[in-house]
Amino acid sequence: MNKIEILVVGVGGQGVITASEILSEVGILAGYDVKKSEIHGMSQRGGSVSSDVRFDKEKVYSPTIRKGHADFILGFEILESFRALPFAKNTGVVISSDYKLDPMTVSAGAAKYPEALQDKIKALVPNSYFFNNADTIKLVKNPRALNVFILGALASFLPIEVDIWKKVIERKVPQKTVEINLSAFDEGYKIGKK
Repeated sequence: MNKIEILVVGVGGQGVITASEILSEVGILAGYDVKKSEIHGMSQRGGSVSSDVRFDKEKVYSPTIRKGHADFILGFEILESFRALPFAKNTGVVISSDYKLDPMTVSAGAAKYPEALQDKIKALVPNSYFFNNADTIKLVKNPRALNVFILGALASFLPIEVDIWKKVIERKVPQKTVEINLSAFDEGYKIGKK
């Protein structure tokens, strides 16, 4: 793949920005020109957070992904994954948690959380993969490593050596969590390969 466009979405506190920083550095070490853009929103209140990461073997001029051009959508919260679908290519891939966090309108009683989001996402992007958030937390033993778990699943689709990913993860996560995060990456990579 000469050109790879990845949209990372979630809510504040889920590690969207950390994941995009890891992704960016992985791309650079793998020999790509990389550009990254991020929108924090009301991240400290559980608001939407997104980050565009674009890799290309040629020059990347813009950090933002145009609608219909994302090769991958990584979703840390399922409604955010659904909202990001206009950016997915027809041949794109969605990798998403089934985690639900009520937006303010739902918490205030002004709206209901949408139902059957996995089915709706799959109907629009057939190459969609979902993982159960609660089961994954038990598997990786730390909810703060879920973002790296999702990166592991993504890595199974990309032509970038696993050693590069692990080297960057070791540098980007807090030192005391390196082992947990590397284990989370490995588990995500295994699931992505299925």
